[in-house]
Amino acid sequence: MYTPFEILPPHARVWVYQADRKMLANEEAEVSSSMKNFCEQWVAHGQPLQTSFKIEFNQFLIVSVDEGFNNASGCSIDGSVRILKGFQTELKINFLDPSRIAFLVGGEIELFSRTELKSLFGSGKVTTSTITFNNLVATKADFERQWKITTEKSWMAKYLPNPALIE
Repeated sequence: MYTPFEILPPHARVWVYQADRKMLANEEAEVSSSMKNFCEQWVAHGQPLQTSFKIEFNQFLIVSVDEGFNNASGCSIDGSVRILKGFQTELKINFLDPSRIAFLVGGEIELFSRTELKSLFGSGKVTTSTITFNNLVATKADFERQWKITTEKSWMAKYLPNPALIE
């Protein structure tokens, strides 16, 4: 059953899916409608799940389940992945490609491949304070506190230029 995201408890489980491009307004409306319908019917072993979703920056789909109500099962999670694959077929939006990293640059989301990191850091386009996204957060509380992080606090910190070596 669908529940507004804001109402879900902090321990609710989340999955963050990053689209390979920004959604157009009509595409976002279609994704929202499909996700709301999916959440209304989402069950695990015949038991309803208390679920929600939200879209951030026209590019991220955050799906959530309150496992304090009923636990999501492997089969029910597979069902959520099927709907994402449907978006890929219908809208040509891929939510399942982890090869690109999102940064918030100048107020806009920009995606770059891992192979571009060294040049991004070297050119100064991405710095220690550039916002990136930790799409591996596991709970709503983690999402709210640790999803948007600076590059220096991410796994990419080891690729940042060492200021002591630059001088």
